Amino acid sequence: MIFGPFKLILKIISLFLSIVILYFAFGFVQIWMAGREHSHRPSDAILVFGTRQNNCVPSPTLAGRLDEAVRLYNLHLAPWVVVTGFKQPGDVCTEAQASARYLIQHGVPARVILQGAGTDTWQNVSTTMAVMNAHQIHSVLVVSDTFHVYRCTQIAKAQGLDAVPSATTTSFVKGSHLLTYYLGETFRVGIARIVGYQRLSQWTATAREVVPVKN
Repeated sequence: MIFGPFKLILKIISLFLSIVILYFAFGFVQIWMAGREHSHRPSDAILVFGTRQNNCVPSPTLAGRLDEAVRLYNLHLAPWVVVTGFKQPGDVCTEAQASARYLIQHGVPARVILQGAGTDTWQNVSTTMAVMNAHQIHSVLVVSDTFHVYRCTQIAKAQGLDAVPSATTTSFVKGSHLLTYYLGETFRVGIARIVGYQRLSQWTATAREVVPVKN
């Protein structure tokens, strides 16, 4: 009988670990499935999430996202394109400014491009909400990489947008590195579902002054 309490503790720990594994496995599947969605639903805007740029030139990863936005815009699925992202110390342009330049170079009229900022995914949306509300933008096609688009879509929904994912088909992240990104997103989404996406942003993001939003 001396091992009775010990066995009970082991069963409780085993049950707890099983629930945790199932919880994160369910999130992984949702993220994986969202990365295979390429919605063509007509919307008020195409919302592109920023990432690294170098001297106002989008990184291959950002360029892949922007190419997807160009494709959607050319299909006449939305009248506006919203670009996001702030800048790192020493950068000349913000991610949003580099994105806007790239879009213009690829045929998207400057007059339909709206800029936000943000140092993380939550802020990418929050810094654009004022300009989107001013232009009566309530529904968006969310554009990001396959591993990232689920969280982007959920964050957009959490801030009141009617959002559907359109993952880039030309992501620079491939091969074994892709699984690492999926696992990282699974962890972030799992934690955010418990504490909230906004609170997770407050815990992890570096607060910086955002650039003024330009029409």
